[in-house]
Amino acid sequence: MAVSSRWVIVAGVVTGLALFAANGGGDDRKADTPSSTVVPKRIDIPSLRLKAPLMKLGLDDAGDVELPPFDRPTTAGWYTGSAVPGDPGASVIIGHVDTKTAPAVFYRLRDLRRGAVVKVERSDGKTAEYEVDSVERVPKDRFPAERVYAEDGLRLITCGGDFDWSHHEYRDNIIVYASLEQT
Repeated sequence: MAVSSRWVIVAGVVTGLALFAANGGGDDRKADTPSSTVVPKRIDIPSLRLKAPLMKLGLDDAGDVELPPFDRPTTAGWYTGSAVPGDPGASVIIGHVDTKTAPAVFYRLRDLRRGAVVKVERSDGKTAEYEVDSVERVPKDRFPAERVYAEDGLRLITCGGDFDWSHHEYRDNIIVYASLEQT
């Protein structure tokens, strides 16, 4: 993601949080389950030959979603305001497409195809396995917050499309939608 692109994901997170609150705060059972202490540790996308550690991403003091630091381009981040992968709800993982000098963790995300497998290793030793339903490129000003933050499944998000040199950011987001495989 480009340096100033955080506003798009922030808008999505804020909208997602608003939808979450409007729906009564979600499933009250989530706080009582053992997975409330479980976190995702690693993402594995075999078709892209991608294995990467995951870090926690919350909101910063300004209420903006944190992004993985640019000095850790091979690390993606799980947004802690979303579901733990493998649990009910929308689980959101964000990664940069590139840095000023090289590709980053989600550089090839746009190459994923329907049916591809995405695995997320959790701190409880379980692995949540997802199947890609679709990949879309959307303009940042039309970020589909309700679909990303309110529907069940895994969402992988990065920047994409054309680079706007005047604003130093990509114009679009690449969003992968994946459904949990039932075991």
